[in-house]
Amino acid sequence: MEKASDPTSARAYRALERMIVTLELPPGSVLTQADLIERLALGRTPVREAIQRLAWEGLVDVRPRSGLAIAPLHVSDWMLVIDARMGVETVLARSAARNIMPEGASRLRLAAMAMNKAVVAGNVLAFLEADKLVDEIIAAAAENIYAARVASPLQTHSRRFWYRYQIDSGLAQSAEHHVGLIGAILDGDEKHAAREAERLMAMLRKLAEQARARR
Repeated sequence: MEKASDPTSARAYRALERMIVTLELPPGSVLTQADLIERLALGRTPVREAIQRLAWEGLVDVRPRSGLAIAPLHVSDWMLVIDARMGVETVLARSAARNIMPEGASRLRLAAMAMNKAVVAGNVLAFLEADKLVDEIIAAAAENIYAARVASPLQTHSRRFWYRYQIDSGLAQSAEHHVGLIGAILDGDEKHAAREAERLMAMLRKLAEQARARR
């Protein structure tokens, strides 16, 4: 997974990623680096580094002399994102089940609790934060930096699509699938973890198909 070069750059990246995922920065909108520096109240260097990472992930299009364009959202692309995630999520789930250490297991349990609390409260933003945390913990536990680097941007794109097209439904269903995956990883059951990862991706793909059919 790509890392920002310092904590301030990481903060800038986190903030901008969240604004893109939650559509606070609307798809297709054009801004300048100065606009983002003002919004974040951070320095030029960390914001520039965050923009570079977001551009690499396909969330921002840097246009020389024209500004920064936030990636558009085309509902048909959601299924492509899920299809791309399918294999790598299985790899991460298997590896995490095999390699997870007590500290990682403890963090994963806390993330699962945060996800369930978000569902009970109907808090979509808190759910997205918990979902991202679960992805990061699983990636770290898997100890496969290559798979993690592939998965991370796809996960962000997937959250953005989910927020746009499923914000009014699916919290409990998504949490149920995540809990199944987390349980299999905590049990150290590689095969079960892989199956749960596949079930989660299948559920997301079904949502993507439904969203496309409504357009």
